Amino acid sequence: MVEAVQDAGVVVTGAGGGIGAALARRFAAEGARVVVNDLDVGRAKAVAEEIGGIAVPGDASAIVADARDALGGTVDVYCANAGVASGGTEAAGEDVWARAWDVNVMAHVRAAHALLPQWLERGGGRFVSTVSAAGLLTMIGAAPYSVTKHGAYAFAEWLSLTYRHRGLKVHAICPQGVRTDMLTDAGSAGELVLVPTAIEPEDVAEALFRGMAEDRFLILPHPEVAEYYQARAAVPERWLAGMNKVQQKWEASR
Repeated sequence: MVEAVQDAGVVVTGAGGGIGAALARRFAAEGARVVVNDLDVGRAKAVAEEIGGIAVPGDASAIVADARDALGGTVDVYCANAGVASGGTEAAGEDVWARAWDVNVMAHVRAAHALLPQWLERGGGRFVSTVSAAGLLTMIGAAPYSVTKHGAYAFAEWLSLTYRHRGLKVHAICPQGVRTDMLTDAGSAGELVLVPTAIEPEDVAEALFRGMAEDRFLILPHPEVAEYYQARAAVPERWLAGMNKVQQKWEASR
């Protein structure tokens, strides 16, 4: 068990299914009091009922106050998990780019803005950001998703370096393929890049709990992502050339 999870007030956004539901179930199993958030009211209520949690459906950008009330006044752990897998190129519509930015980045910013005053005053809090390996690397065929996930990672990193001396713990989860609806929606690009090494949502939750126990910022449910990240930083031209070959292979298969 991770220290301080027992009886902690935990919020998980986008918890009606997939990674979010797996996180909610794991926190509940470890003795936390869990708020289950999702835009889909029925799914939020179903998961909450299953785990003995509290459903607070709605837009993940604006639930901190309601979640705090539901937990008796204090949020100890906030899992910014809700996200959208927006595909497309630079030609994707302005609305697609705006929604990806709003959900994948600004929802995290708004939550942190609402949570930090209380956390900094008491000297503790935990912010968990579900990013993606795309936030460290990239994803073919998905410019809005890749760019905004880079933003989500950058924000989590900034939070950690800015507030860790004041008791804030931040974790950035960066998996590759996970067997969820989002992977199905990734289409042929997902089939090529993500499906071969896809893991279960429960594996992501397990990786987070290992990382929390070890007080690690970067959580890599796919350990090989560390090697890719190192290669990208060390020799960018070689890494980009390799990714371009994947892009060409994808184009040829369509």
